Amino acid sequence: MKIKKSDSYKGFTAAISIISIWLASLIFFITRDFQSIPWYLVILMIVWQTFLFTGLFITAHDGMHGIIAPTQKKLNHLLGRLAVFLYALFSYQTLKTKHWDHHRYPASANDPDFHDGQHRGSLRWYLNFMANYITWKQILGMAIVFNILDHLAGLQSISLLLFWVLPAFLSTFQLFYFGTYLPHHEAEDSWPDRHHSRSNDYPVWLSFLTCYHFGYHWEHHAFPYVPWWRLPSKRREVGAREQTG
Repeated sequence: MKIKKSDSYKGFTAAISIISIWLASLIFFITRDFQSIPWYLVILMIVWQTFLFTGLFITAHDGMHGIIAPTQKKLNHLLGRLAVFLYALFSYQTLKTKHWDHHRYPASANDPDFHDGQHRGSLRWYLNFMANYITWKQILGMAIVFNILDHLAGLQSISLLLFWVLPAFLSTFQLFYFGTYLPHHEAEDSWPDRHHSRSNDYPVWLSFLTCYHFGYHWEHHAFPYVPWWRLPSKRREVGAREQTG
């Protein structure tokens, strides 16, 4: 695979930007006086922070594919590890192993992201999916961090719940629905090829808002070394090839 030098810079810039904006927004939101914020702004803040949490995971995901900083492997994995740790204290190496199993055996019994044959519905599949990734150590760790911020740092527990805990939780739905369920659930038209995946047909702006273009999922499986921000152009490129035969 030939790496463009500009892609290395852009991948690093995208990762640093998402991590920095997420952190700045989180600090700003959780240090506000919750009672002084209008309800409609609270909703917008939750939606914004959910979107940034999703971006954290997508950043870690690109790290697993080696495309945050393609020419600097240590830096690439450092940023990926940082992003997924900030997201919810996940083990980067564990996620990386499972994610590559997902690429090797998509929508099969060996795919850790696929349903187990019994939990086919979106909600049951989601719960089974989460149970496969969340550990008691994570839950304990998050509880410890929450209590430190609440009791020692003196932050309002309601602000922590609304702008840290809830957005992280909501982003798991966003990632699962647009990045796993829609691309990989069985359909009447079966699977188009060995990738056992399909893409949505959203315009680029909506694709970005829903899941950082992760809904262009067939393209991601067919070209796993394309960063999230280049998936729309790859989709156009593939479409142009098909039209010209």
